[in-house]
Amino acid sequence: MKVPFVTFRPLEKELNEKLHDAFDRVLQNSWYVEGKEEEQFEKEFAAYCGAKYCIGCGNGLDALFLILKAYEIGAGDEVILPSNTFIATALAVSRTGARPVLVEPDLATYNIDPMRIEEKITDRTRAIIAVHLYGQPADMDIINQIAEKYQLKVIEDAAQAHGACYKGRRVGGLADAAGFSFYPGKNLGALGDAGAVVTNDEKLAKKVKELSNYGSDYKYHHIYQGYNSRLDEMQAAFLRCKLADLDRVNEDRRNTAKKYLENIQNPDIILPSVMENTSPVWHIFAIRVSRREEFIAYLKACGITVGIHYPIPIYKQVAYASQVLSDKELPICEEISATEVSLPMYYGMKEEAEYVIEMLNKWGNI
Repeated sequence: MKVPFVTFRPLEKELNEKLHDAFDRVLQNSWYVEGKEEEQFEKEFAAYCGAKYCIGCGNGLDALFLILKAYEIGAGDEVILPSNTFIATALAVSRTGARPVLVEPDLATYNIDPMRIEEKITDRTRAIIAVHLYGQPADMDIINQIAEKYQLKVIEDAAQAHGACYKGRRVGGLADAAGFSFYPGKNLGALGDAGAVVTNDEKLAKKVKELSNYGSDYKYHHIYQGYNSRLDEMQAAFLRCKLADLDRVNEDRRNTAKKYLENIQNPDIILPSVMENTSPVWHIFAIRVSRREEFIAYLKACGITVGIHYPIPIYKQVAYASQVLSDKELPICEEISATEVSLPMYYGMKEEAEYVIEMLNKWGNI
C-alpha cells in the first residue's frame, strides 16, 4: 500500500462543487481585493474563534509581524518564543528589528514550557509568542499569568491549530491577539497563501487593518508607512467554503490520532502526550525515534511517506548565524530536532491509518 504524508484529494473531492461555486461567485462579481467575501470571512472566522475581530492578510508570517508592529515592538525589544517551532515565528520578530529569545519546550507536548519563561524575561521583554505547535494548544493560563505579572503582550501563533480547544475555548481568542496561516496544507487551508489576525482588541484590529493596506485609514490617506498584505477575494471565498466543514475535518483527524495513540505499541516509538483539558486538531502527528534515518528508510520501503518537523533548530540556522537567540545550548530542542518524525495525517484516512500502525508495530521486530 502507498500512503502519502498528506493529500488534499479526499476533501477536495467532497467540496469540488462548492469550491467551483465560490470561484464562479467571485468571478461574476469582478471584485478581487477588499470585497464582500473577505468581509464575510472575517466575521465568520472571528465568530468561530470566539473573538470580536478578524483581519485577513497575505500569510501567517505577515499576521504575526503585523501584530508586533501594531503593538510598536521593534529595535531594542525582545520577544519570547519557543525554541521548537517553524522559523516564521522568529522571522516575524526579526522583521520588526526586535530580538527573538528562545525558550525550551516541554518534551511531552513539544510546546513552550511555561516554567522556563520567567528566567528569560528582561527589562527589554515586550511579548510572549505562544505557539500551538502541531495543533496542540499551549498552556495559556500559565502563560497569561506570567505576562500579566510582567505587563507583557501574549500573541498566539495559531498557524497549525485552527479549531483546537483549550479548556473549552478555541485558540485565537485566548490572548491579546493571534496569527493564523491558511497555507494549503493547514487544517483550514486556502488554495494559495493566506493568513489572518484575530483579536478582541478593537484598537489593535484597526491598526493591523491600516498597516496591512499601505498604512491607509481611508483611500489615499496614509497614516503609517505600511505594507501590502491583504486577503484576496478568491482565497476568502474558498476559506468560507472550507470553514463550514472545519469541525468535521478536525474530528476526522482526531479519530486518526486516536487510532495511532491507542494502537501503536512499539517501545522504540515515543508517542505525543495530550495536555489535560485540551482538544488538539493534529495538524502534525509527531512521534520520536532514536534511529530516525533507518526508521524513515524502513517506512519508505513499506510505501509510507513521512516528514520531519524541524530538522535544524532556529538558532542553528545560517539565517541566524550572526545573532544570539539563546545564552546557552538548548538540549530539549536538539533532542526533538534529532528524533522527531511526522506520521501521515490527513482528512479521509481509513485503511491507510491501519496500515501505518501495522508497519510501525513491526519496526524493529523483523
